[in-house]
Amino acid sequence: MGTPVKRIVLSGYYGFHNSGDEAVLQSILLALKEQGERQGVTFVPVVLSINPEETARTYGVEAAHRMRPAEVWRTLRGAHGLISGGGSLLQDETGTKTIPYYIGIIRLAQWLRKPVFIYSQGIGPVHRLSFYGWIRSAFNRCAFISVRDDESKALLGRMGVPADRIEVVPDPVMGLSLREQRDPKGDTHRKPVIGVSVRFWNEDRSELQAVADALKLVLEQSDAHIRFLPFHLPSDEQASLYVMEHMGELYKERMSITPPINHPQDMLAEVASCQVLVGMRLHSLIYAAGQFVPMVGVSYDPKIDQFLNRLGIKAACSTQKPDANALAEETLRLWNSVEAWKREKQPAIERLKVEAGRPAEKIASYYASQHKGN
Repeated sequence: MGTPVKRIVLSGYYGFHNSGDEAVLQSILLALKEQGERQGVTFVPVVLSINPEETARTYGVEAAHRMRPAEVWRTLRGAHGLISGGGSLLQDETGTKTIPYYIGIIRLAQWLRKPVFIYSQGIGPVHRLSFYGWIRSAFNRCAFISVRDDESKALLGRMGVPADRIEVVPDPVMGLSLREQRDPKGDTHRKPVIGVSVRFWNEDRSELQAVADALKLVLEQSDAHIRFLPFHLPSDEQASLYVMEHMGELYKERMSITPPINHPQDMLAEVASCQVLVGMRLHSLIYAAGQFVPMVGVSYDPKIDQFLNRLGIKAACSTQKPDANALAEETLRLWNSVEAWKREKQPAIERLKVEAGRPAEKIASYYASQHKGN
């Protein structure tokens, strides 16, 4: 009968130089390849990206421009299915256009009679009740629904999506591995490193001032080197430089910032080289967990707390209530108990890493069984 070849479109926040979302894409691509090989299906991914040329070059896939309707139409019409996700695509915290865009892509695929797979999405917050019906109508026509936390499943339930159709799985990035061969030149920091991922959030920058004050306390009581890891360029680089400036000249020699990093596995290698990671970006924390690096969360969104909860961890503080002392205390506690933390968290992390591949397994199984039935 031969091996079925399936063109599958991926819709997410791709091509925007956000390392976390690029890691989601890389993780899904690798999981589809692995599961396709296991189940006898060849996937040809086509990524909807804001920068299709760069996406195609970086990942070796086909790509189409996500904001050109005719191009999206042709891409979906010629495909065998759509993957929507992962990431926090269906939320209206950052604006009112996000949900209509992603639901529009799903409904177009469904109108073209293509199966749609919701891949480990984080749903919400959704403040406008008018969006509930849109999401319910689209999701109830999907072939498979997976979300990355129980809170997302509960929210979909309140919208009217049956609970037995929703599978809770980890963020796909939990399954992302390091490249097989790391460049030894990239391992520049032999000294003990605390990685720091920050972003702008509060208008008064109180959250970043608290991080700066906390890191000064940490440096006073340890021999650590602070390595800033900008996940979303260029804004996170600017946020990192803001913190560095507010830490002052006294600690200048004990701080550094990574140069711009585009490929998620290169950023993953940076995180893996840290002893502890302080993170505001969700995927900085997920990178750390996947590499068994103790993490300290600064929560600006429920998705941070939801992920940490899966490992039995609470955020050290939040952007709503920045607390330099609590942040420094938790960072130093982990700094002094790295191996104990790894032993305690390893079973839970290993379980999440395995479960992260489940959506790709289900998608490959869908097409494999379809082929056998022909």
